Amino acid sequence: MKFETAALHSGRKVDSDTLSCGTPIYRTSAYHFKNTEHAADLFALKELGNIYTRIGNPTQAVLEERMATLEGGAASLALASGTAAIFYSIINICKAGDEVVAANNLYGGTYSQFDSILPQLGIKVTLVDPKDPDNFRKAINENTRALYCETIGNPGLTMTDIEAVAKIGQEHNLPLIVDATFTPPCLLRPIDHGADIVIHSLTKWIGGHGTVLGGIVTDAGKFDWTDPKFTLYNEPDTSYHGLRYAHDLGEMNPIAFALRMRLVPLRNLGACISPDNCWAFLQGMETLSLRMERHSSNGTAVAKFLQSHSKVEWVNYPGLAENENHSTASHYLKNGFGGMVTFGINGELSNGKNFIESLKLISHLANVGDAKSLAIHPASTTHSQLSAEQLAESGISATMIRLSIGIEHIDDILADLGQALESS
Repeated sequence: MKFETAALHSGRKVDSDTLSCGTPIYRTSAYHFKNTEHAADLFALKELGNIYTRIGNPTQAVLEERMATLEGGAASLALASGTAAIFYSIINICKAGDEVVAANNLYGGTYSQFDSILPQLGIKVTLVDPKDPDNFRKAINENTRALYCETIGNPGLTMTDIEAVAKIGQEHNLPLIVDATFTPPCLLRPIDHGADIVIHSLTKWIGGHGTVLGGIVTDAGKFDWTDPKFTLYNEPDTSYHGLRYAHDLGEMNPIAFALRMRLVPLRNLGACISPDNCWAFLQGMETLSLRMERHSSNGTAVAKFLQSHSKVEWVNYPGLAENENHSTASHYLKNGFGGMVTFGINGELSNGKNFIESLKLISHLANVGDAKSLAIHPASTTHSQLSAEQLAESGISATMIRLSIGIEHIDDILADLGQALESS
């Protein structure tokens, strides 16, 4: 099926009892076992099925199958948030003493997780400038277990050359983890370019309406976890009957990463997604490709408008021909450049504050990917925990304004931006 069709139909099964057209919301904490043998087989992984909603839910299963299809992956796991998806992806590979090489142009919450929280668990993250992919290679050492980047950095909007970084990972047999939140799969499928694991905050464009929280991880099913350096996959798991995830899953071995994440971090730490949120994300998926067309066309129009405005010092949007990321972005983004635009206002920090407070249509809040247009000042909000040096490394200036352009009529968006600029 083509993307638009798969977004409506993949994973969907007609309920045999009710013949319901829509996917049901299964609001249940647990599920009946057919008998004691059935229960034992489920817990022993002799067959897959529903046990407890912390581990999986039928509504969640539709979401996961649909996302795996749209991403071109082998299996997906939905979680309570995008942040949980990032954290679980790392601890599903690394233990104390292991290291990760990551891009430094990350979302503020991810930056803090990598810079402060993971080191407390004994996992070191080395942050590098992704503009030169060779920086990843230079930072790899004998303890490195994964490479990590965002497709488009938040909020610097630097486009990573995924193929180049993936090749470096393959040279060292290291998985590439890609946060593709800013580029939903109708714009870019990182697995097609060599990524091994893809993360999305479902809260953003996939949900699309700013109403529910969730994250999802997709396993490409292509990485060889039998390399002895991945001890979590090659040494017996004493908490799971001595199971070796890279060896003992039979026909499920290709999705060892996804299955281990469900059985270990999710089962035991519990960042589970609710069935109601899964259902909401399924609705968002149905219109994703249509919405991204409008987000992208509006984003381009806004970037060009700001570029020509006398009160705007600079504009950053990968879709602009003169943008430093345009060549890389054009290679990967064949169906639009998305709806994220950043810019700087001439003058002092107060000018940016006046601009934000003068907006009437565009909402001032900490989110992106909503159908409605949003604005925020990253340095004082989403990335305020970064030092001045870290902000500079991430490409975040004191006058930067981040816009998430929605799907309103473009004339109304431009009118609001125009009057706010005149008031700043």
